[in-house]
Amino acid sequence: MNTFHSPAPFLLESGETLPEIDIAYHTYGTLNDNKDNVVWVCHALTANSDVKDWWPHTVEAGCFLDPERWFVVCANILGSCYGSTGPTSINPATGEPYYGDFPKLTIRDIVKAHIQLADALGIEHIHTLVGSSVGGFQAIEWAAMQPERFDSLVFLATSPKASPWSIAIDETQRMAILSDKTYGERRQDAGRDGLAAARAIGLLTYRGPWGYNRTQQDPPSDSIPNTHRACTYQQYQGEKLCRRFDAYSYMAILDAFDTHDIGRGRGGIAEALSRINAHATVIGITTDIIFTPDEMRQLAAMLPNAEYFELQSEFGHDGFLVEHRKLNEILLPRI
Repeated sequence: MNTFHSPAPFLLESGETLPEIDIAYHTYGTLNDNKDNVVWVCHALTANSDVKDWWPHTVEAGCFLDPERWFVVCANILGSCYGSTGPTSINPATGEPYYGDFPKLTIRDIVKAHIQLADALGIEHIHTLVGSSVGGFQAIEWAAMQPERFDSLVFLATSPKASPWSIAIDETQRMAILSDKTYGERRQDAGRDGLAAARAIGLLTYRGPWGYNRTQQDPPSDSIPNTHRACTYQQYQGEKLCRRFDAYSYMAILDAFDTHDIGRGRGGIAEALSRINAHATVIGITTDIIFTPDEMRQLAAMLPNAEYFELQSEFGHDGFLVEHRKLNEILLPRI
């Protein structure tokens, strides 16, 4: 992992200022002499900048993020706890972590930090920008901010605006965290039980009934079960997230998620998308209940130069993480 440090004040869309920022990032492959082989990946909610860690079988020879061909970059988002400035970072003004004092972020703030990093790395032009889920929010926003910077775009299981449905999912998770009476205490493990519950809620929407019914069936038995495989799975996944993430960072990113609106200040969604002329590959997932195939088709229809594909999967929104072979079939000819 590398870290870019900017000592200059970072003005947020809200008008608040971070006195300085760190951006953690990973790179794979080699930047060629012409600097025209960059593929930039924007990550989702609780992922990190190490694409190989969270997106299996993509940063490999013969895959769409082949490091022998591309210089792949991924930056950890502001608000996270994986090396970029977030709620558990030290506030220079106090010498203590921000925790609940961390200012509100927007998707545009996160993209502004990406732009600073790209400029610092001397990357003026990006061949392909890839974003899935919340990473897609970032990719769509960046394409609207700097449409001339990209040759091609990949928008996967995402949206040009946070919908009421997706905001409701986030609010339900926030309610779970806020119900934990330890949330608000100035320690990194505050709200841990609430975070576990929030993760369990989120997973229902990531996988949907198809994924659960395929993978979490109880084994056949003539006895009344004491528990169920689906129950222990939910508990395990909540505990697993708590081992690597914190409630303050989770809340910061959920709040930023809900600010996403490509049309804000640009004359509406259709007008904003009409400015994006780079070729866009838009991919919906058949069983995604967060960003439905119908929404993805609408996104593709509003882009001037887009192809739409539908990824067949039983794993819901998480299909983009699971169906790497199908993704490679779609993306290898187009990146």
